[in-house]
Formats: sequence, C-alpha cells, structure tokens
Amino acid sequence: MLDHRIIGATIVDGTGAPAYQGDIGLRDGRIVAIAKPGKLNEEARETFDAIGFVVCPGFVDMHTHYDAQLFWDPFAAPSHIHGVTSVIGGNCSFSIAPLRPDDADYIRRMLAKVEGMPLAALEQGVPWSWLTFGEFLDAFEGRIAVNAGFMVGHSALRRYVLGAEANFRTASESELDDMRRVLGASLEAGALGLSMDCSHSHSDGNGDPVPAKGADNTEILALCEETGRWPGTSLEGIFDGASDGFDDAELELLPAMSATANRVLNWNLLVVDARDPDRINRHLAVSKRAREIGGRVIALTMPVIVPMNMSFGNYCALNLMPGWGPIMNLPTPERIEKLRDKATRRMMVARADSEEAGMFRRLAGFADYVIGDTFSEANKGLSGSKVRDIAAERGDIEPFDTLIDIVIEDNLRTVLWPSAPDDDDAHWSLRRTLWDDPDVVLGGSDAGAHLDRMCGGSYTTRLLADSLRGRQLLSLERTVHALTDVPARHLGLRDRGQVREGWIADLVVFDPATVNTAQPTIAHDLPGGSPRMHANSVGIVRVFVNGVITVANGSPTGALPGTVLRSGRDTDTVTVH
Repeated sequence: MLDHRIIGATIVDGTGAPAYQGDIGLRDGRIVAIAKPGKLNEEARETFDAIGFVVCPGFVDMHTHYDAQLFWDPFAAPSHIHGVTSVIGGNCSFSIAPLRPDDADYIRRMLAKVEGMPLAALEQGVPWSWLTFGEFLDAFEGRIAVNAGFMVGHSALRRYVLGAEANFRTASESELDDMRRVLGASLEAGALGLSMDCSHSHSDGNGDPVPAKGADNTEILALCEETGRWPGTSLEGIFDGASDGFDDAELELLPAMSATANRVLNWNLLVVDARDPDRINRHLAVSKRAREIGGRVIALTMPVIVPMNMSFGNYCALNLMPGWGPIMNLPTPERIEKLRDKATRRMMVARADSEEAGMFRRLAGFADYVIGDTFSEANKGLSGSKVRDIAAERGDIEPFDTLIDIVIEDNLRTVLWPSAPDDDDAHWSLRRTLWDDPDVVLGGSDAGAHLDRMCGGSYTTRLLADSLRGRQLLSLERTVHALTDVPARHLGLRDRGQVREGWIADLVVFDPATVNTAQPTIAHDLPGGSPRMHANSVGIVRVFVNGVITVANGSPTGALPGTVLRSGRDTDTVTVH
C-alpha cells in the first residue's frame, strides 16, 4: 500500500524537461511510482487530487543562516511554506560549531552584529550545549521539519583553536594542524564543507574583524585541501570582490581554493547593476580562471528583488557604505552628534553614490526612501511618505539632510524602506542574460539572518509568480530546474532535486494560477519578543519532506520529518578535475 497517491498532476520534474500529466505514488519516504493519469491503481492511505496543480521537487536553498533559528523554529519559517525542503546553513564563516563553552557569548554577539539575529533570541532560544560539530548536528535529529545541512564556518573554527587571538593573527604551524584536525573531525561527522569570509565587510560584536580575517592564504588553502579529503563536501565564501568585481589577488585565490580542494566553490552574492554592466565580467572572470587551473567557481544571485528595510540605529547594509562604518559603529549618542555635522553628511552622500560603493551604490537614492515606523512626536504622520516629498514640504535643499533629521528625532530607530533602483527593464534584461550562464546559480536568500530587516526566504514563490504571470523571463520548467536540480547537483545531494522513481519524496504541490508571495509583515514571535519580517505564501497546496506532509494549504502541519544532511551519507562527491 502506498502512503500517498497524487493523481492528475502536472509534473515538472526538475530536469528542465517539458511538463507532463501523471500520477505519483509515495511510500516510505520515496517516490515509488510515476504513471500516466489514471494508471496508478495501487491503494493508498491518502489520495490527493492534484488536477490543475503542479507537482515539482522541493526547492533547495544553498545560502541560509538557519543554524540558530532551527532550535526555536524547527520549520525554518518562512522558507518551509514557500516550498523550500532543504536548507544549507553555516555560510560566510559563521557556523555555531565547533564551540568551546566560554565562547558561546562571543559567538552570539558576533551573530547579532553580523547577521542581524536578535541577541535575546540567541540567548533564550538556543541551548549552546555542544562542543563538537557532530554533537551540534545530533541536536537536530528528529526535531526539524526541513532537511538541513551545515558548513563548518572558518570564524568558528579559528575561534575554537586560537581563542581570542583568532581575529588578529595568523596561525602557527601547530595551530594550523589543530584546525585541520578539528575540521576533518567535523567533516567526518557530517559537515557539508567549509565556509569562509575573505572580505572586509564584517566585524564582530566588539567591532573587531571577524576571526576568519586573521587567516593568511596558506591557511585558507590548507583548509581547502583538508576539505577535499572528505567525500560529499564543497566550499563557500564571501569575498571583497562581491561588491565591485574581483581584484588580481582574488582572481588567483578563489580558483586555487577550488582546485586545491577539487570541490565546487560558491560565492555570495552577485548583484546586477545596469549602470556598470562591465562589473559582471569582472565577477565572472574568476570562474573562467578557475576552469583554466582545474577548479569550479560559481556565483549565487537572487532572481527577485527582496523587500528590505534599513535603520541608522542597527547594523545593516548602510554600515558597509565606504566611509560610513566608522560613523555607524559609534555608540548611539556619538553617532547622532557625528550625523548632525553637515560636512559629515556631504561626505556620506558623496561616497555612497561613488563607484567605490560597488553593489551598495544601489542604496544611495535617499530621496526615494520611504519612511516606515517612527517613534517620536516630531515624526508623527510621516510613515508612508517619501523623503523627497517631506524635504520639499520643509524647503530642504538636500533630501539626505531631511532623512538624517528624521532619524535623529527617533534616536536613530526610524524604519526606512529604500527604493528599488534596479527594478527596470535594463536590470531585468541583464539578470535574464546572467541566468543562462552556467557559472551563475539562483539563490542566496540569507534566510535566518537579518530577521527584522528582510525576508529572503520567500524568493521561490515570488520567482514562480513572476515566471508564470509577471515578466515571464523563464519558463516554468526552467524556473523549477533552477530552484531544485541545479543547486542539488552542485551540492551533490543524493536522490534529491528531481521527481524520479526511487528518489526521495521532497515535493511541492502548487496552484500555478495563484502561487505567489504575500505582502511582508512584522511578527513579534521570536524568543525574547524580538521582531522579524515574515511573508506568507499563496498557492502552496502541499509540501512533502521525505514523504511526509509538512505544509498543507500554506500552513505547517507540525510534522518534523526533516533529515540532517550529512556529507558522504546524504551527499555525493562533486569533483571539478
């Protein structure tokens, strides 16, 4: 007897092949039969009539930060209700294992600063009870609704071995040996690979460079080599070149990392800018160079525009503007005094709209920022208004001055919604061209991070809606292929990413006439009452994880059938030479 029989579905199998009509039988967590409509006669405990609906593989999100959230939210909200069945965490060097007990507070404060995870939620919602990576993975067994795999973060690894000195110095030969040993043990226990931070973007809770920044290239390549000794692993990293294109040093380092490990390296995040289309060539040159020396480097890019808000009070992308960091990292009273200075304001505007701002230049249209929540009597009634309109009413010549005056009145708490300068034909045409490049993979949601600032986990349904009823830049089959089999194959996920007999039953059933993402809202349901952005799905009828229904009509069922994805057991080795 089947556990589930899905009949009359339009099957989009994830390979990019044309859709077809059929029935699907599930048993013991796998797809055991695919038949023509009406030809699957075996009895089932549950039969679902899917006429008019699409059935496709579960979506795979290669870049999340659900490492902490899964402890208080085993469903990985909101990704699960948007059809994501497998998530990869531990990216950008920021895993939460291995861990020494005395370092838990340091790791929490680093994540709060770098990844925008509320400190109260990290303190109250995570047990911090493990030492080894294997113990960390074991803590999720039988307790999650999605499949979840995790990279070993270079920052966590360095902190574990070098302690408080990790941020500031290179490792000795014996310390590097210790790092290799701990990394190897973590990979043997099931970590999916190594993630690195080779950028200057991130600082820890103390304002110091994150631990990964203390490493030299010798260490980085040695750890890549260690990663390549273990089956089913890969590499991930964030690099300075993500902003403005890779320099000569990175053009050699990234390919060498991949070639040394004999593993795929993915980097985050390729952002398009139609004002500087040549920057794409500088980005993708690293992939060409990798092929020349026997490596494989791929870029993640988001296929949708993710709604996100900003604040001058909390760490966000504004901190990464050139010249802004020393101001934005000051204590609030000192920050306010600095922002009152007109010369400082002119510097901030000039450098935000300069070529050196790279991908962050898209945030420089301050006149078109929309005011969100306000907190002072002076700002009452401004919510929903554009800064340019407020400036015109006040007679301000510089809209940025108006913006700063507003946020100062709120003690920097004002919620700001930047405009989307890249939502035009030129940018979408450039994106569409990139999607045909084999070195570009759709993804990079950052789900689980920046919880009160953005909601990237809904990108799957947003893209489906756009493909079916919006710009229609991709066919349905190409869209599903990009969200399922492409990331699954790069990660080496075994028996996932396609609707195929014998493969694992991670499936999404959706209504092509309505599938979409609802308007984001703010929820106050994190441990400690901290806020997060949330977006419901529309048209997601069923989600199956390992053959069990986890989402029905857009709501979680409460089932927890997720698998902890472990390298070598749940992943095949993807070599590059």
